[in-house]
Amino acid sequence: MKTTTPHFKNAAKKQRSLSYNAVWRWHFYAGLFCIPFAIWLSITGAIYLFKPQIETWLDSTYDSLVITGQRATPKAQVAAALAAVPGSVLNAYEMPLTQNSAVRILVGKDKELTRVYVHPQTLEILKVAEEDGRLMRVVFRLHGELLLGDKGSMLVELAASWLIVLIITGLYLWWPRNSSGLAGIAYPRLTRGGRTFWRDIHSVTGLWVSFFVLFLLISGLPWAKSWGGMLKQLRQSGQTTIVKQDWTTGRSSELSERLANNTPAGGGAGHGGHEGHNMAGAVPFDITILDRLVETVAAQNLAPPTLISPPNKANASWSARSDSQNRTLRASLKFDAATGGIIERKDFAQRPLLDRIIGTGVAAHEGQLFGWFNQALGLFTALGVLVVAVSSVVLWWGRRPVGTLGAPVTPNRPPLPIYLGVIVIVLGTLLPFLGLSLIAILIIEFIALRRLAPVRSFLGIGQ
Repeated sequence: MKTTTPHFKNAAKKQRSLSYNAVWRWHFYAGLFCIPFAIWLSITGAIYLFKPQIETWLDSTYDSLVITGQRATPKAQVAAALAAVPGSVLNAYEMPLTQNSAVRILVGKDKELTRVYVHPQTLEILKVAEEDGRLMRVVFRLHGELLLGDKGSMLVELAASWLIVLIITGLYLWWPRNSSGLAGIAYPRLTRGGRTFWRDIHSVTGLWVSFFVLFLLISGLPWAKSWGGMLKQLRQSGQTTIVKQDWTTGRSSELSERLANNTPAGGGAGHGGHEGHNMAGAVPFDITILDRLVETVAAQNLAPPTLISPPNKANASWSARSDSQNRTLRASLKFDAATGGIIERKDFAQRPLLDRIIGTGVAAHEGQLFGWFNQALGLFTALGVLVVAVSSVVLWWGRRPVGTLGAPVTPNRPPLPIYLGVIVIVLGTLLPFLGLSLIAILIIEFIALRRLAPVRSFLGIGQ
């Protein structure tokens, strides 16, 4: 019978300890970079979860109008909205939510988009609001791009990539080793106090929210400028027609799409009269047809908000679409310009499989896939991330030696478990920003950091 000598047992134990410290070190540095972003994304994401309730409250004044007479025609309502924003064109007519709602009309000028609230009877302009200045649009951009455009989107993508590493290494560190019970593993030991209390709060909360956070990170990647752009290029390869998707990739993509929707078919500038013209090459369209389309669209019972758009550079015919945050409810229509009849309807189930997967993921990401419970689950996740972030700072500050960063001390090039190394390689391939940043870190450490004794000491890097 084969036996294991104490020497080999001690060597194996030491090897596991070194591996543990190596993973802990990567977890530490990933956390140091990611914590500010995790806090930021949790707060802005938690606010955005309640977009429907917040916007309903903010717009409540415009959904309880007193209407005593006959309503003006949609054509007249559009003309009033265009007059309120000189030089603009019709971008979309939003179907009124109730019988007492103001008509919201989106008008555009180049890459700008303005929402005009029109009284459906008197044509009084109740409010004019820049779309990018609306509260929840600001929160959306703060969450996805830090109000920095494409550069901000790529920075958030980088943070999201490292957050995935943070979660995987955290689960490795959490994994029970010689544990005699679930205390400190599945639930925190709240009466222990001190470092044990904060360690349990950090690790146990991290366990319960980690898989939800992973889902949120992955489901948000298609919106990112770099990752989402590469996905779109991959989908476009081998296709003879332009691939259209129901989401943008970064601020420049959003503005490009907005410009196309603000440019009438043929490049002209449509106005609120009988037809769009006044620009060479413009394809005229009769806006009177909108009066018939509103009745047709109302009968389709599309999930609100429902938008009707004229012909433009992006779509050559009159169209309507549901813009519901629960993307599984979305549908789009195309109309015959002469008769106003429906010539095509595409529901969510008819979209490509990848679009349905991403759309479902985004709906859950935004808390709108399965009602209030989806919002509650998202809020639970956001609060859990905040707890993990705060407890990590408390733990770090409590153990940090004076004059150093407080990273786990390791020997030269500490070993990394093979399976974790494989995971890192796979992630670095699937998440290019992660792979590139990881290579950059290793190069900087090898060339500079290890050669500077004060820096090496501060960072806790071996010789």
